[in-house]
Amino acid sequence: MTYRQLTSEERYMLAALRRQGLNQSQIARALGRHRSTVCREVSRNRTRADGRYRAFTAQERSNGRRSRSRRNLRFTAADFAVVDQLLCRQWSPEQVCGHLARHGQLSISHETIYRHVWRDKKQGGLLYTHLRGARKGRRKRYGSDDSRGRLADKRMISERPAEVEARDRVGHWEGDTVMGAGSKDCVLTLVERKTGLVLIGKLADRTANSLTRRIVQLIHRHPGRCETVTSDNGTEFHDYRKIEELTGTTFYFARPYHSWERGSNENANGLDRQYLPKGMSMASITQQQCNAIARKLNMRPRKRLGFKTPLEC
Repeated sequence: MTYRQLTSEERYMLAALRRQGLNQSQIARALGRHRSTVCREVSRNRTRADGRYRAFTAQERSNGRRSRSRRNLRFTAADFAVVDQLLCRQWSPEQVCGHLARHGQLSISHETIYRHVWRDKKQGGLLYTHLRGARKGRRKRYGSDDSRGRLADKRMISERPAEVEARDRVGHWEGDTVMGAGSKDCVLTLVERKTGLVLIGKLADRTANSLTRRIVQLIHRHPGRCETVTSDNGTEFHDYRKIEELTGTTFYFARPYHSWERGSNENANGLDRQYLPKGMSMASITQQQCNAIARKLNMRPRKRLGFKTPLEC
């Protein structure tokens, strides 16, 4: 059944029936409305001073609420120009609306921004190309054993201090590699658990030697800010003892096929894919380009940080 608001005539009839002493159920039957509609109308629009329901006052209040409602809010071309500028930085609609609200510039919902983007696409615009859309396939493993390289005496995530899980302090990171296509080239991603700060390193191949050299360089760029690293079980991390020796950090390994134990890193890899999409060769990617991508991600406002950026935090 389609909902329709009470009309002015129904409000005058409601007031008259109340004066005759009818209760709300009787009034509802007379109006052909549900009794909860009558109850809600009386409670919202009666006069607080004496508790009486006056049809004229009720209609005025209803008109006022409708005029102030969000559905009557119209955004100007200048408002959407501000939104477009932020979308072109590859910010998500939610990041855009959170940032604008935080700085008191504009009150707009992410749903409104999405509608604006799809309307722009219908008209031949390209705003939608700045949105990230990762449609990641899932494959079933049915509890199979880990088929990747095994390494004795690894510290598993179950041994990791509880303070790491709490995200109360800066200094605890998650690491992984992201592959390209057509060559051995790939990138290393590190993300700090508390702030979401991302570091990206170019690797010529997915070997322990290449990863060790690059991760040591990235950690040395932030001295004293790397206490632990939690990685997956790829063989490229098998030289972790050398990394610990050179950097003073402590390595922990997630359980095989438990990617959610490195949720921050998996999310960061999804963000990277906006700039390094699947099927793309990474042979021509340089470390300078990796740094530029990381800077863009670190300057995006994050919802869980109160729409501050990782760099601000």
